[in-house]
Amino acid sequence: MRLLVLGGTGFVGGATVAEAVRRGWSVTVFNRGVSGALPAGVHRLRGDRDAPGGLAALAGGEWDLVVDTWDGTPRAVGDAARALRDRAGWFGYVSSGSVYARPVPHGVGEDAPTVAAEPDAVDGSYAQFKAGGERAATAVFGDRALLARAGLILGPGEDIGRLPWWLHRVARGGDVLAPGPVDLPLQYVDVRDLAAWLLDRGVAGDGGAYNVLSRTGHATMGELLDACVAATGSTARLRWTDPDTVLAAGVEPWNDLPIWVPLGHEYRWLQERGVQLAHATGLTCRPVAGTVADTWAWLRAVGGVPPRAGRPARPPVGLDPQREAALLAAAG
Repeated sequence: MRLLVLGGTGFVGGATVAEAVRRGWSVTVFNRGVSGALPAGVHRLRGDRDAPGGLAALAGGEWDLVVDTWDGTPRAVGDAARALRDRAGWFGYVSSGSVYARPVPHGVGEDAPTVAAEPDAVDGSYAQFKAGGERAATAVFGDRALLARAGLILGPGEDIGRLPWWLHRVARGGDVLAPGPVDLPLQYVDVRDLAAWLLDRGVAGDGGAYNVLSRTGHATMGELLDACVAATGSTARLRWTDPDTVLAAGVEPWNDLPIWVPLGHEYRWLQERGVQLAHATGLTCRPVAGTVADTWAWLRAVGGVPPRAGRPARPPVGLDPQREAALLAAAG
């Protein structure tokens, strides 16, 4: 198979390239060429999709599949799709569950309303960018466009820093504020499982929208943090704390304590999306212990969370150590 990845050196793009190389495919990436290394044998086309004439390097090429991980303006998705309409057989756009219109019901399925967005927009929120990108891709490729609405993505290469924050915190040792309950169900996808599913669906020629995540409860908060202790070899002590106590202290789920969203919280839908379609089409999710151990091995190799390839930096996640210590002391 001939694969073109628009991007290809960031988190999801890098995992997609690596999976395609593992399969023995012919792989091309298109990006500015200013960050990130590529596996041997991958061909790079250089261009800036935000610049006039920036897609010129795509002229003359032909590919079976295209994967676009862009999270910027929808107009750039549409421009790339139009440039590739007659040069590629299938277009996979890595979208996000953020596209769903608020309030988002628990168990939200792919047919739920999405936020208002325009396919040619040049400004807006992240949710509008992703929803507009979906519309732009579909407007050009129709049923040859697949929209992968990912949620929490974990694994080696993570450039947000959610699982890395927990790993570094546990590795530091001592008493760790562990937000309860210990059996809180989690929903996420390992980036490598996302990449494999995406390429499989491209080969099959599937289109339409899919929530691409594990089933809720694939792992629990306790299993995740136990895996962090095991992977790091830490002597850290997990101090499980009632969620009401944590929330009363002003801790923000998802950001202050990454990954954690307690039952009943307004963000809880992030961990409870309907995923029947993706699993019916072959999505498989590896055990959490493997994701955690491989992420720790990668972190030790690279030294820290990398910057987001070609995109603006996001605010850091995770509690400040002094604030955590104060919360632990107050919790007794």
